[in-house]
Amino acid sequence: MKRRGLLLAAGAVGAGTLSIPAIHAQGSWPHGKPIRVIIPWPPGAANDTLGRLLAQRLQEKLGATAVAENRTGGAGLVGTNAVLQAPNDGYTLLASAFNTAVMPLVLKGANFDPQRDLEVVARTAKAPLVMVSSGLRPQKSLKDIIAAAKEKPREWNFAISSLGSAGHLATIEFLRRTGLDLDMVTYRGTQPALTDLMGGSVQLLIDPCFALLPARGDGKVNAVGIATAERSVLATDVPTMAESGLPGYEFQSWYGVWAPRGTPAEICQRINTLMQETMRDPEIVQRMTKQVLEPVTESTEDSKAFIASEIKRAGELLRSVNYQPE
Repeated sequence: MKRRGLLLAAGAVGAGTLSIPAIHAQGSWPHGKPIRVIIPWPPGAANDTLGRLLAQRLQEKLGATAVAENRTGGAGLVGTNAVLQAPNDGYTLLASAFNTAVMPLVLKGANFDPQRDLEVVARTAKAPLVMVSSGLRPQKSLKDIIAAAKEKPREWNFAISSLGSAGHLATIEFLRRTGLDLDMVTYRGTQPALTDLMGGSVQLLIDPCFALLPARGDGKVNAVGIATAERSVLATDVPTMAESGLPGYEFQSWYGVWAPRGTPAEICQRINTLMQETMRDPEIVQRMTKQVLEPVTESTEDSKAFIASEIKRAGELLRSVNYQPE
């Protein structure tokens, strides 16, 4: 995975390589008090990079003091709780991902409603999911894999990078759509799952493309389908799942910004505008594409509607397999 490269790219952005028109402060925000961008995940991953990019933009374009702060633990819950408990004055923001929206469906300790207790500010980027198979298997197309798995289901299984992840939900839907009954093996993260797939201990894995596509080079991983409506610019050689007989099969991991409930709409809108401008910049687009991420530019209302639909679909899929929060 080449996440460190994206982190370095974001640092270059912070050095002033972009020319985005400044958004002049209005009213009393921001004024004097530092803005905390809380990232509930460890340094180095896409969540971290995008959170630090947000802090840099706030500082450069609004003249604010903005600090990115990693508050890890509890599968993202520690940092999320810190934002839930913070004042709703615009000086505490959450830079997280898909996990935040579905956290109460997955974790027993997540006693909050993401649509009620957090203000959606913006989605910033997305990463389509891709399905890969072990290069040790002779089947190289999705159709051949489905046929082989139906004939000998005990010889095939799915790795799950983490329970409740976008890849977990996509796997549930894949099995439902194909009628396959395959075992799922849960891991603590993508890397150990990918390592076992390369070694042949597991045969299939669905996860974000930035985590899986870079592993294709040595032939140990075979990309068989991407969960997008059309072939992605991130991997034009990988067929869509629809091309292989699964129309409408679309899943993505995505990243966004939230604020505590009751944060003024004007503040949320200014941050949304700032991030839209950032994500339209050609340099940012090019750098993110190299890291297999797609920038997102949409209004706060569009982000809210999208996230609501993601929560609904996640709930339906988890209930279909009687998943119980852990």
